[in-house]
Amino acid sequence: MLKQNLSQKLQQKLSPQQIQLMKLVQLQTQSLEARIKQEIEENPALQEGKEKAEDNFENDASDEREVRDSMEEINWDDYLGDDETPDYRTKANNYSSDDEMYEAPVLVNESFHDSLISQLRLRDLSSEELELVVYLVGTIDDDGLLRRDLIDIVDDLAFSQGVFTEEKELERLLEIIQDLDPPGVGGRDLRECLMLQLERKRPSFKVNLALSILDNHFDSFVKRHYQKLMDRLGVNEDELRDAIEEIGRLNPKPGGSSNLSRPTENVIPDYNLQIVDDELELTLNGRNAPELSLSRQYRDMLEHYKASKEKNKAEKEAALFVKQKLDSAKWFIDAIVQRQQTLMLTMQSILNYQRDYFLTGDERKLRPMILKDIAEEIGMDISTVSRVASNKYIQTPYGTFLIKRFFSESMTNSDGEEVSTREIKKILEDTVGEEDKRKPLTDDALAKILKEKGYPIARRTVAKYREQLDIPVARMRKEL
Repeated sequence: MLKQNLSQKLQQKLSPQQIQLMKLVQLQTQSLEARIKQEIEENPALQEGKEKAEDNFENDASDEREVRDSMEEINWDDYLGDDETPDYRTKANNYSSDDEMYEAPVLVNESFHDSLISQLRLRDLSSEELELVVYLVGTIDDDGLLRRDLIDIVDDLAFSQGVFTEEKELERLLEIIQDLDPPGVGGRDLRECLMLQLERKRPSFKVNLALSILDNHFDSFVKRHYQKLMDRLGVNEDELRDAIEEIGRLNPKPGGSSNLSRPTENVIPDYNLQIVDDELELTLNGRNAPELSLSRQYRDMLEHYKASKEKNKAEKEAALFVKQKLDSAKWFIDAIVQRQQTLMLTMQSILNYQRDYFLTGDERKLRPMILKDIAEEIGMDISTVSRVASNKYIQTPYGTFLIKRFFSESMTNSDGEEVSTREIKKILEDTVGEEDKRKPLTDDALAKILKEKGYPIARRTVAKYREQLDIPVARMRKEL
């Protein structure tokens, strides 16, 4: 028996222009500049400049077939505009024939391992020794430590390189590496790394005491058994404190301390916020608002075709190509403008929502806020707000912050009011900062204190917030 079912489906598809806009909204300032540069390189109809693009340009994709047959139907004025600016106003002839183009010097960053090898080439080493020591350098991790056993490296050299050596020889070459800069490089563990740095310091009582602690009492030092250390070393509290402070000044990751190891990343704020007469003034970074326009050359090409009376097939195809490039350029310009409007609308809504915080900088005044709150206020989708908030920064009088940090979940305090989890974290951080470092507060004690202040949260929640704030456990916060 034949059965028929009637079903109705609701589908929503984004146009290519909408997809392009969503991709642009998510980009940071630096990424946006790269994207614009790429678009200009791919589309010659798009150019940078102060010339204003025509806003009444329209494209109808359904007319493509008719355009092929009759190019007269194109509205030429939409492309050409009524710009009466003379050509001489758009050109600059202020260069002499003997002017040289200035090129900024290119900064080449030397890697951490290359820096070590450069130092080794200055040592008096044979070709065989240099080959072995370079291989050793290659086994050092980015932290500057040699975490592999020398016997394993001996086996690797024999099987992979066909080079036969002994562990004692590698031990001797490792001492050469440990004599390089930065101090501590080539240590086989944290203890040896710190001891190598102390050995380069001028001998003194606290330096010698710090060496003794690391060499003979490292486990007690890690577990912060200070009373046990004082009894075994025969020193008082002040002497032990000076030695521990000396150890605290050392670098546990000498490889990471080198500014040659990786390029420096600078944060470019997408927004700038100023407070003038108790009012919030928000501006968009100028690099987020580039001046783009349609290429004059491509518009002149359409003007030339419009003026010609006889149009052959080749000219029609060329005009169609120009039209497509102008379409794409105008879509991109419109997407950039919409991106600016979306960014400003979303951030302005966040400022209004968190007005008390932005006026004072007090994190305890942050209101609970989720993406849905902003999306409903500005009438946009949650995904759009998420794209705006992701990987974007705002420069405020209190510092430069990631926009995502202003979003937080809520919880109910003892008075029945909804408060932000950021507020609780701030109070937790302040409580830990004010504690007696000789007797640090445990998570249970912190939970009791927060409950007394009107924030009834469980101990495991306190532990979660503490970890998010990068605050160690009570035992690791203990000081003399």
